Amino acid sequence: MTMQDTILVVDDNPANLGVLFDALEGAGYRVLINSRGETALEIAEEVEPDLILLDVMMPGLDGFETCRRLKENAGTQNIPVIFMTALSDIVDEVKGLRLGAVDYITKPIQVDRVLARLRTHLTIRKLQRQLEAQNVELDAFAHTVAHDLKNPLGNLVTYAGYLREAAIQLDPDEFVELVQGIENSAKKAVYIVDELLLLASVRKERVLVRPISMPEVISQALQRVEIMAHEYRAEITVPQDWPAALGHASWIEEVWVNYLSNAIKYGGTPPRIELGFTPLPDGVVCFWVKDNGPGLDADAQTRLFAEFSRLDKLRVQGYGLGLSIVQRILQKLGGRVGVESEPGHGSRFYFTLSAGQDND
Repeated sequence: MTMQDTILVVDDNPANLGVLFDALEGAGYRVLINSRGETALEIAEEVEPDLILLDVMMPGLDGFETCRRLKENAGTQNIPVIFMTALSDIVDEVKGLRLGAVDYITKPIQVDRVLARLRTHLTIRKLQRQLEAQNVELDAFAHTVAHDLKNPLGNLVTYAGYLREAAIQLDPDEFVELVQGIENSAKKAVYIVDELLLLASVRKERVLVRPISMPEVISQALQRVEIMAHEYRAEITVPQDWPAALGHASWIEEVWVNYLSNAIKYGGTPPRIELGFTPLPDGVVCFWVKDNGPGLDADAQTRLFAEFSRLDKLRVQGYGLGLSIVQRILQKLGGRVGVESEPGHGSRFYFTLSAGQDND
């Protein structure tokens, strides 16, 4: 296991603790043992184990009261609890389940049964965590998208309403200006929808990394930002030769488009943009886009590639959704993203890919 599941075993019987410790550790789990309910509560809150095996009959705080307090504490209420008991009364089993336990194991301990129950409930808990994380992300993402779409859609309504009421009085220049505003707002809305579709493909699509033609990918990306580059009078410098790399061409094209668009919009006046690459150790290549913009302070840099669950709180003006998708793409391809910047000295946005094999 790369990440060990942590099991807290609470039992006042040293023989039971010894048997369970040896069995669980031998199965690859990280095992914590304790003999009292009071101290088990403190350990559970501090360590947050993945599962608790809890004896019912203990001196002082018994298992039922320990479980009740675990479930009352917001920091420990979601930890699965399995009771261990020699009791055969069905009433006690029902009581434990009503208190929030997920299962019962009867003594004497049968190691194979314990391990089977553990695997089942750890799997269920992991699935619950994944679902909780996805729900948090979905809520934050919906908030972010609604925020981003509200402005262009609001502009469309405003422009259209003004045209409807004042079209007859407008001179040709004013008319063209309003129509241009409608077109720009519509393009912005379409761009956000395109980002949503891209995110859906990144989340669901399984791709095999393969050698990609970086010159071809960059050529396509440059064509897509050509109108914006002309509008901002951007100067873009591109190397003639590029190293081979492993990735997924359409996704990497989106990364370049995102980096280039930001460099054009937030570069200097006019924007001077340089594309390049740096070979790194261990067969990795760092690709980057450098601009002559105002640069970013350390706080802004830490917020740029925020997870969707934090976007609504950590948004950097002009960035956010696109860079979060870029991060998702590179995570899926086994690479990294980042930015190097200093106020007054521009920014260098980069991503890494495994080096491919040049076809000489």
